[in-house]
Amino acid sequence: MTITLCNSSAAAAITPCGFTDSSDSNKLTELVRGNHVLLLEQVGPLVRRQSVVLDLGSVQRIDAAGISALVVLFTNAREAGHSFAVSNPSPRVAGILRLVGLDRILLSQDAVHFSHSADQLQLVAA
Repeated sequence: MTITLCNSSAAAAITPCGFTDSSDSNKLTELVRGNHVLLLEQVGPLVRRQSVVLDLGSVQRIDAAGISALVVLFTNAREAGHSFAVSNPSPRVAGILRLVGLDRILLSQDAVHFSHSADQLQLVAA
């Protein structure tokens, strides 16, 4: 998963580390109960400071806790005067977002373009 910070002066994408026990620990592959807390801890402060696009390309599974985390991030960003969007969801995740009606709120074509054109930085999970 990549986090793209949308800023008028600069943009950077941050890949959170340490979310999974797999050999590729740089990828969050499941946004489910337990992982959602890590996401909120890392991305929550960011959405209060600036707009964020979350690349869900590596996420293959999402549950109610993951959906709730995305809604919390969206709400916190809006309250702070920023935007929050997701891009590149896997077909399964996109289907779930569509099923619950969040595709119209969270998905953005601009977000997809922006996430691919940003610089990459690493952020290690606590």
